[in-house]
Amino acid sequence: MWLDELMTFIATIFTRLFQLVAVPTIVLAVITTLAKFGEQKDTGRIFAHAVTYTLLTTTVAAAVGLILFNVIQPGNLPAAMVTQGNSAIPKDLGSESYYDHILGVIPNNIVKPFLDGNVLSLLIIAFAVGIALAKLPKSDRKTALLNVIGGLQDLLFLLIRALIWALPLGIVAFSAQLTAQVSAGIAAESLGKYIAVIVGGNLIQMVIVLPLFLIIRGLNPLHVFGRMSPAVLMAFFTKSSAATLPVTMASAEKRLGVSQKVSRFVLPICTTINMNGCAAFILVTSLFVMQNGGTTLTLAQMILWLFIAVIAAVGNAGVPMGCYFLTLSLMTGTGAPVGIMGIILPAYTIFDMIETAENVWSDSCVCAMTDHDVNG
Repeated sequence: MWLDELMTFIATIFTRLFQLVAVPTIVLAVITTLAKFGEQKDTGRIFAHAVTYTLLTTTVAAAVGLILFNVIQPGNLPAAMVTQGNSAIPKDLGSESYYDHILGVIPNNIVKPFLDGNVLSLLIIAFAVGIALAKLPKSDRKTALLNVIGGLQDLLFLLIRALIWALPLGIVAFSAQLTAQVSAGIAAESLGKYIAVIVGGNLIQMVIVLPLFLIIRGLNPLHVFGRMSPAVLMAFFTKSSAATLPVTMASAEKRLGVSQKVSRFVLPICTTINMNGCAAFILVTSLFVMQNGGTTLTLAQMILWLFIAVIAAVGNAGVPMGCYFLTLSLMTGTGAPVGIMGIILPAYTIFDMIETAENVWSDSCVCAMTDHDVNG
């Protein structure tokens, strides 16, 4: 018992430390890159390539999930299970609509997003500040301000390297935590097909689809994965793309050889908008919940929800369980039996780990392809 508590304690420390450096990393990286927008002609090109690859990979991930859903065809759950699941839904989120979720992203206080760690709100602030700095005329004050921001960024990366040095201890703690969660039992037999669709879709995207993207662009997927494996492993255990960002950026620059200009612009953006696993989860889970609510799903409805899932995933916050709460918000707005979300909740611990690893692997691929396109 004491060993489990110790491992949980160590894992929590590492998670908090990475979340601590993740917030300023995101903000400073975007600000410094956009502030040099006028000086670096490639910035617009980098952004265009990153967004194009992000939308392509996210749409394909959702499509893979849709195909598996129709092939495996998860059945309906007993009505008693659906009713029982209502008790597992967080009470403060069960009534939140998707409009509330969007409004929660728009900051009305410059300090609150930093305190809450709201990644999308922080990106909005960082974009505004970065573009404003880019528009400022050249002056000594502008140069001094940019030097301060650059110095803070260098200091931050020094702290990140220290955390990465101690990461093996954290991995041991995360592994012990995962073992305890799995041994407790996470899935009822009746959810087997649904779980197979979610896990199978994620694995196909990670092992087949994303490597194909790299091969098409002339990159070796084994080389890219080998260099980015610390970030993918960290994502698997922390269940947060945002908390993993410092490791992702360090791996891309130091191990994969991606230019700082690309990595420090592309990766913070991808952390928020490049959610392959989230898009597949939102689509498959939404269809599964609506099907259990008695909705007859047509091809047109499925395609419509594919695009809804992609758009919703792009707006996800990149925090643990972000996809789950976003899906819950969508289902609440449609009047579907959200009690099923309570049944899914225990299994989502594992889903979240796989999806986050997939998201960071996809971020790595987008970054590598963008760097290849821009820098050759």
